[in-house]
Amino acid sequence: MSTHAASPRGAVRNEVGLGLALMVVSVLLAPVIDIFSKLAVADVPATVITLCRFVFQTLTLLPIVLWRGSLLDLTRKKVALHAVRGLMTAIVMISFVTALSVMELADALAIFFVEPIILTILGAIFLKETIGWRRYTACAVGFMGALLVIQPSLQEVGPVALLPIVSAFCLAIFFLITRMAAQSEDPWSMQLHTGLWGAGFTVIALAAGVHFGWPMFTAVMPQGDTVIYIVGAGIAATISGIFGAYAYRHAPASVLAPLQYLEIVSATVLGWWVFGDLPDALKWFGIGIIIGSGLYVIWREHRLRRRAMQPPPLPIV
Repeated sequence: MSTHAASPRGAVRNEVGLGLALMVVSVLLAPVIDIFSKLAVADVPATVITLCRFVFQTLTLLPIVLWRGSLLDLTRKKVALHAVRGLMTAIVMISFVTALSVMELADALAIFFVEPIILTILGAIFLKETIGWRRYTACAVGFMGALLVIQPSLQEVGPVALLPIVSAFCLAIFFLITRMAAQSEDPWSMQLHTGLWGAGFTVIALAAGVHFGWPMFTAVMPQGDTVIYIVGAGIAATISGIFGAYAYRHAPASVLAPLQYLEIVSATVLGWWVFGDLPDALKWFGIGIIIGSGLYVIWREHRLRRRAMQPPPLPIV
């Protein structure tokens, strides 16, 4: 038997390789959620789709959390963090699905992927993380790329084209809070409570929509094929989420983060296959800038983290 096969370094490589494979499956499946949501939003408001997604998530996770015994492991701080995470998730989903009702999937997703850039800036502001001029420059370039996608979309669909930016901003806040909560919280319980709070905020939005007559928040009962689309989105979200969760158990986040941009590839292919949509040359250019800037920010953060973990040099005697 080869000694290399059983070496710790080889085992680590195998673990990371498994994590990468799981993450690839997760991100390639993720646009299926958006495809089903885009099909469903033609007949029911995004708020209804969001509520159904939260209910599906909660019912799926509840038995697991009960079995793990972490359902009531709560403090005031944890409840507050869960509430904000649920609110941010609800805004992310409602905003993005509403954008999908009038935008091409690849365009909306490309704009949405300024999220790592926004997260970098928010981390510097609220977590006092040190951000050098290189990453600030990459953030600025990434936003310029987003403008190349947003500008023609604004002309085509109006202010709705800005909703993916709203989604990206709220998701960045969600991840910022997750960093704070993940230190002392069971991941399964976190997801369950996020679903519960998200469902609660979505019900409030639907009630307000009924009272004030807002079409975006009108409660409409799904019918026929729309039910299938919503269930399909819930199943795809669950499967993609499980693969993603297990990917992070086998490989570090800094290694997996760049793979998220594969989602734009699968979203473009699926958007063309289902809806016949393809970005034009200007939008492709903007998408390329967003991807390049995001990858640089992730790479730079990974490099600086590795440098910080290295032991200081020994003094010369």
